[in-house]
Amino acid sequence: MSHRSRLLRFAFLCGAIPAFGGSVLAQQPPAQTPPPALTQPGAKPAGQPAAQPAAKPPVAAATPAPKDPIVATVNGQPIRLSELEVAQQSLPQQYRSMPLQAVFPALLDRIVDSKLVVQEGKKTKITDDPAFKKRLAFVEEQVLQDFWIQREIAKKVTADKLRQRYEERLKSLPSEEEVHARHILVATEDEAKALIVDIKKGAAFDKLAKEKSTDKASGTEGGDLGWFKKSDMVKEFADAAFDLKKGEMTETPVKTQFGYHVIQVEDRRKAPPPAYEELADQLREEMAREAVTAQLDLMRSGAKIEKFNIDGSKPDVAPAKPATPAAPAKPPATPPAATK
Repeated sequence: MSHRSRLLRFAFLCGAIPAFGGSVLAQQPPAQTPPPALTQPGAKPAGQPAAQPAAKPPVAAATPAPKDPIVATVNGQPIRLSELEVAQQSLPQQYRSMPLQAVFPALLDRIVDSKLVVQEGKKTKITDDPAFKKRLAFVEEQVLQDFWIQREIAKKVTADKLRQRYEERLKSLPSEEEVHARHILVATEDEAKALIVDIKKGAAFDKLAKEKSTDKASGTEGGDLGWFKKSDMVKEFADAAFDLKKGEMTETPVKTQFGYHVIQVEDRRKAPPPAYEELADQLREEMAREAVTAQLDLMRSGAKIEKFNIDGSKPDVAPAKPATPAAPAKPPATPPAATK
């Protein structure tokens, strides 16, 4: 057995519970037809009359392959392809992303091993062990919980509701400004001052950026940084760029941790809102959390829930504080006059 096969078998043996999710159907290579027997020209096939033509093999396409074929049996128990598809999802990421055909031999060996262990466990009555039953009940509850959550999310987080949440979110997003700028980055302030003088004399900004800028990534593009928001850049650079109007250039070098910059603003605009695709995953997660939490709160409100101490005893109920008695009425300072 190859090293990779052993690793896969070990990973899956120690590997936990298969993930419940979409499976990837692997394409099986077509079975190769064995080459015809070599015969002498004109020779008759053994045991066959000359007048009778050789029987043609059946056309493979006439019998469609089963959608979920049996790929092995273990003591008569079948293993179907769909079991390997589910099992692959419990492997480490590098194996999950491979075509099923690439891990098929090792994964099939592992499932054969698994069937053998399960069959042996049933023979030895492990299913009657109280510890086994507790663990099985726990796993069953986890799977049930997962299915319930996924179905609840599917009901509450629909495509229409997600699009509606996106439209609502756009209304609440602040409008940000963007600038489209170029820069030339050099090591010293004197170099930057000299560049400013040259540009004012008519030298092309983009040409000097290609020749002089130490920022090679933008330098090859003539110093072009594209559109950016103020929060996208270091503070010193952003403050200087957003203080410029369209077509203006910094009069003095701008120092940052990277060196000295000469900045020229090409244009300004209000930033376009984020596309639906940019926010969809974040909104879906947000709506899923809200949907599940709301349903749990509803179920809690209609349930009778009692909580106990770690030893199973009832929590001590703090005695209610006695009400503070009212202060007695003070006697009058002067006794009332006697009534005649």
